[in-house]
Amino acid sequence: MPLDDLILRDARTRPNSFDPATRTVSAVIATAHPVQRRDARGPFLEILTAETCDLSAAESLPVLDSHRTASVRDQLGRVRSIAREGDTIVAVLELTAAEDAAPVVQRIADGTVSGVSIGYRVTGWTEKSTPNGRAKTPTGWRITEVTLTSNPADPSARLRQKENIMPEEVIETPTPEAAEAQRRSDIRGLVRAAGLGPDVADQLVDQNADLTAAKAAIFDAMDARRRSHPAIRVHSSHDDPALVRQRREEALHVRMAGGEPKPEVRQHMGESFLDMARDSLATAGVSTRGMSPDEVFTRAGEHTTSDFPLLVSNAMNKTALASYQAAASPLKTLGRQRSLSNFKTASAIRLGELGRLEELPESGEITHTSRAENGETMSLKTYARGINVSRTLLINDDLGLLGDMTAAFGEAAAQTEADVLLALVTGNPNLSDGDPVFDASRGNVASSGISLGGGTGMQGLEEARKAMRTFKGLDGRTLINVTPKYLLVGPESETAAEKLLASIYAATTDDVNAMAGKLTLMVEPRIEDESWFLFADPARLAALQYGYLSSSQGVQIQRAEAWSTLGLKFRAWLDFGAGWLDWRAAFFNDGAE
Repeated sequence: MPLDDLILRDARTRPNSFDPATRTVSAVIATAHPVQRRDARGPFLEILTAETCDLSAAESLPVLDSHRTASVRDQLGRVRSIAREGDTIVAVLELTAAEDAAPVVQRIADGTVSGVSIGYRVTGWTEKSTPNGRAKTPTGWRITEVTLTSNPADPSARLRQKENIMPEEVIETPTPEAAEAQRRSDIRGLVRAAGLGPDVADQLVDQNADLTAAKAAIFDAMDARRRSHPAIRVHSSHDDPALVRQRREEALHVRMAGGEPKPEVRQHMGESFLDMARDSLATAGVSTRGMSPDEVFTRAGEHTTSDFPLLVSNAMNKTALASYQAAASPLKTLGRQRSLSNFKTASAIRLGELGRLEELPESGEITHTSRAENGETMSLKTYARGINVSRTLLINDDLGLLGDMTAAFGEAAAQTEADVLLALVTGNPNLSDGDPVFDASRGNVASSGISLGGGTGMQGLEEARKAMRTFKGLDGRTLINVTPKYLLVGPESETAAEKLLASIYAATTDDVNAMAGKLTLMVEPRIEDESWFLFADPARLAALQYGYLSSSQGVQIQRAEAWSTLGLKFRAWLDFGAGWLDWRAAFFNDGAE
């Protein structure tokens, strides 16, 4: 470029309005300067007019670093005050004293960072044609954030300069005393902005360090402090949004279900639904100033606005899971759990026994054999109910009622599983070979009913155990030596079974209780008669199989859209299925003498 065509501008930096004592700085955050934008119709000039901007809830808006919101570390401060000045909007920004923001504050203090941008929402537009193309002006808009950036869209949006700058044509040479006082003041301001102690400032002043040397020393001190205290470099856990939400979820769960909160959870135990909703909105950058409780819950209930619905549903999940596990059916002990990836019918293939090894003939030829196999099937079904958390419940903070409703979900899921498993045990369905589970041809059903309460109860157990010991494998020849472990009865036979299995001090060998300590009693209240079952240890040979969808083990609670409901709507569901695995692991006696 020819030197005659080179346009020169005075590049001397001027001090901005940053006040290190209060950590505040004045800024022009929006002007009517046209900014090039693009919509579906193509490029246009956007002109923001100050008179159409709603500033009613603009105070306390977040001040961000380059529009980032991925972490709370990206929030550098807040808007302390905001006002219109002609066709511009100005604000006083209050910056955080957090150490991880100190480098940015330092750049503001020395004038390195001066660009300002905003986030905003427009309620309507007016459009007109200009010699430079289309121009659009909002009929109404409001600011949602202020951000510090190195590349502002509006070049006129900047941190303001100090009011008392002398005109450039008037040059006043300060006295040595005034220059020294300014040096000391500047160094102490930089040290305070960096969050360092006054001893650091005293040392730099005593060393007669100029501003360049002082800045380098301050940076080294900050770096040394971070290295010597690694925990300082990481945001404390209460500032991490994910950890805060987890602790609030735990606090809600404890308040709903009872129990002793962990020490780190106690600080959230006194927070109401409204407190958590407001904080969720604030974390998402939405000001709740002037909002009624109804408005707060409405905005917080929007999944695109805050994580409040997720917080509530996760707490409900914990409460439902606790009651679900407490009410779990003992019949699950008899089965083997599976995890299924879909709702298609799944087969469980059981390989038969190899039998015995055969003597090797003189020719050395090894005889090959095959193994029999058998496959029983099961498939998942979905069981679901819905629950509405009304606006009244939210506003009244009635966690007792919500806890009861949620616990009922968990108990209902456990009862559903118990019904499915009991139907398998008592319904005697046909297996893959076409015969019922309990059938005389299999030898796993008593030839005549024997009640556990009669004098022949021990005889009935001995007969069942002997039969299970003699069950053969799929090849029809190999004894698999099934050992009974569980005795399943209903309430009618519970006391008799307890007496029968009780250990006693026998006076003679004839009085010894052969079953004492050998069997574990299970009581299923849905068994209404005196029938009873023996089951093998599922670790050795499982009688039943049950499973869940791999992506949703156990009861699940999830938020659902509630267009016709004032409040929050949730749904609970269970993807569960069960089936038989092997009849050889069970024996049945109808108990009717």
